[in-house]
Amino acid sequence: MVKQIRISGFGGQGVGLFGVILGRALALYQDLDVVMTQAYGPEARGGASNANLVVADRPIDYPFVQEADVLVALSQESYARFRPEAREDALVIIESDFVTPETGDPTVGIPATRLAEELGKRIVMNVIMLGFFTAVVDFTDRKAVEKAIAATVPPTTLMLNKKAFEMGYSHSPVWEQAA
Repeated sequence: MVKQIRISGFGGQGVGLFGVILGRALALYQDLDVVMTQAYGPEARGGASNANLVVADRPIDYPFVQEADVLVALSQESYARFRPEAREDALVIIESDFVTPETGDPTVGIPATRLAEELGKRIVMNVIMLGFFTAVVDFTDRKAVEKAIAATVPPTTLMLNKKAFEMGYSHSPVWEQAA
């Protein structure tokens, strides 16, 4: 098994932390090989940002995502930029309030930012999206991700992040097919 994952958005959405937690879960708690790279624009907030993970059950030959099997798009700009580089049959997970998919492109979405605002902290949108990601992909173990969250976030924010993860995990997938 080899999976290429690209998480994309803009600075301030927690793209890098999403990647770090996911990578930790897969490498430390699921005993898979994982390589992660990140890229972000020069702006502290609002610039392009992406985290790329190659995950395998064997040694990884090439450490860069070439064609994503899973694309997470948290902004319209990141969807437009990275959808053409993903596999045609990729699982495309979108922030449904921010991304309108191309006509005929099946995606699965969650309004993660709106849900985070309901929790009172927009900053946990990435963990809500991580919970949703964990629920819809078939190679990520929920317990492993929960352990990685506990090992990564500050103790003062752990309960909020647990709530955010559960909110995303339990959200029913809504498949979008733009007309």
